[in-house]
Amino acid sequence: MNIAYIRVSTVEQNEQRQIEAMKPFNIEKWFIEKISAKDTNRPKLQELLEFAREGDTIHVHDFSRLARSTKDLLDIVEQLTQKNIYLVSNKENINTSTPTGKLMLTMIGAINEFERCNLLERQREGIAIAKRNGKYTGGKRKNVPNFENGYQRYLRREISKVALAKELRISRPTLDKLIKEYKEEHTNANK
Repeated sequence: MNIAYIRVSTVEQNEQRQIEAMKPFNIEKWFIEKISAKDTNRPKLQELLEFAREGDTIHVHDFSRLARSTKDLLDIVEQLTQKNIYLVSNKENINTSTPTGKLMLTMIGAINEFERCNLLERQREGIAIAKRNGKYTGGKRKNVPNFENGYQRYLRREISKVALAKELRISRPTLDKLIKEYKEEHTNANK
């Protein structure tokens, strides 16, 4: 599915220029909002990230419409990559379904991975200190009844992640972790 994300910063600004630029792409679903990109806590952006599924393509006029900071852009790109969703930016001429676009995305991903490795190293150091001081016990794996049934409904777009998390009475990060573990288990089982 071709999906467009259109954003202008204020209600006085007009989004028509971005809409016109998207016409050649046969957009099937539009997410339009008038809000600052100071962070990623934007209703339509969150709806878009919930709605998009594997194989979909998200079109933006330029990366500044998606995120103002490099960190936010990298976080969004990582989410899309994990879900196998393509991203097309008209102005930067990047299409992650092409070899050049994949190269650009790989470079963005490499920067992100570097940052993530640094974060994990600091986390491990902190855990080691907490263990040494007897203050770290570790997390327990959560057993969630009806997860697989709910996950299949999510894949069929019958329910959003937010609604599924509420239904299962778990947080969104916990749901994301369960989905990741489920995919890993089923990928390893099929090898």
